[in-house]
Amino acid sequence: MPTVYDFSATRIEGTEQSLDEYRDQVILIVNTASQCTYTPQYAGLQKLYKTYRKQGFTVLGFPCDQFAHEEPGDENEIANFCSTIYHVTFPMFAKIDVNGSRAHPLYNWLKREQGGLLGGRIKWNFTKFLIGRDGNVIGRYAPSNTPEKLTDKITAALAIQPAPRD
Repeated sequence: MPTVYDFSATRIEGTEQSLDEYRDQVILIVNTASQCTYTPQYAGLQKLYKTYRKQGFTVLGFPCDQFAHEEPGDENEIANFCSTIYHVTFPMFAKIDVNGSRAHPLYNWLKREQGGLLGGRIKWNFTKFLIGRDGNVIGRYAPSNTPEKLTDKITAALAIQPAPRD
């Protein structure tokens, strides 16, 4: 049975990264956009990252332009926007599709694990998936669920220590 650690993705800087590098961490995966009603959630995501990263938490941002062309920029423009406007320091990845025939394999897996209200489709930007230290999906949260509303779920997941490895 696959876990998040079985996938890789291209970082916003252009290098391929295995998500196994986040093994034993609690991960919040978010499809993002710079011109969305929910774009101010970058600030809340950064605050969560800054608050909990030393406890083994990370946010992974995946820009997506599939919803009303709300992420029109290229990777350099996205990276610049995130760092200068919202001071994002959590890992950002290259722009991907989250729905359809070109959807990233990670998102196909996430949607199979937590289908959501639209029969497995991502509804909009800033849909969030919380991943436990074991690499499995704990929950899926709508774009309207702000990062701050996930604090209790994140702290509960952080309290569960990873199982010892053989």
